[in-house]
Amino acid sequence: MSMDRRRFLEVAGLSALAVAGKRGFDALTDGGRAEGATERRPAARWAMVIDLRKCVNDRGCTDCIAACDRAHNVPHFDERAHEVKWIWREPFEKAFADHGSPYTEDAFKSKSLPVLCNHCDNPPCVRVCPVKATWKRDDGIVMMDYHRCIGCRYCMAACPYGARSFNWLDPRPRVKELNPDFPTRTKGVVEMCNFCEERLAKGRAPACVEACGEQALVFGNLHDPGSEVRRLLRTRHAIRRKPELGTGPNVYYLV
Repeated sequence: MSMDRRRFLEVAGLSALAVAGKRGFDALTDGGRAEGATERRPAARWAMVIDLRKCVNDRGCTDCIAACDRAHNVPHFDERAHEVKWIWREPFEKAFADHGSPYTEDAFKSKSLPVLCNHCDNPPCVRVCPVKATWKRDDGIVMMDYHRCIGCRYCMAACPYGARSFNWLDPRPRVKELNPDFPTRTKGVVEMCNFCEERLAKGRAPACVEACGEQALVFGNLHDPGSEVRRLLRTRHAIRRKPELGTGPNVYYLV
């Protein structure tokens, strides 16, 4: 079948536009290489490193907790049974039951340390959610969809770290300082630390990291060999909470 010159030029032009469009999309989504690039950059893998020597020497400081609560409208209930927490403090012996011994260094004995969602490589909470209200992003952050959550609490039962809280009562009247830039939750939904993903999107560090005057909390990209978290993990011994469960926690504690 013959094709006249005009028709040929139309087809060729559309083909060129399609190829150019795909190249542009690939460059934006990192699905291909931009001009001059030699290799594709790996996606970020966010992690937190907590220096216990700096943290425990701060006499029980709770600045990181207060900053997180303000940033995320975490409610405060008088009854412990209704407690909602994103980051909180636990005694070393409880947080690291498998690491404790009668000879644990005195600096850690009877001291509390900050604990939070570990944003695991293999999060059991994600696997058990029947409505996909919780999921893991490509950069490893475990997220919650408060509107989709049906309050079944399967994720709470599956989490071995106690990192999720359930709103038994309406949390909004119990927020001390309302932050209009972050959504409030409702009665009957689960919530947990989100590694301050809304701040990361703006190029800012998590609220708890910014608030720590002792610089005991460090946040960064595990896939970047030059990041501060990688430097610390190369030069200091670190432990993680219950790694034997195969969850792959991404909060590291320097000892």
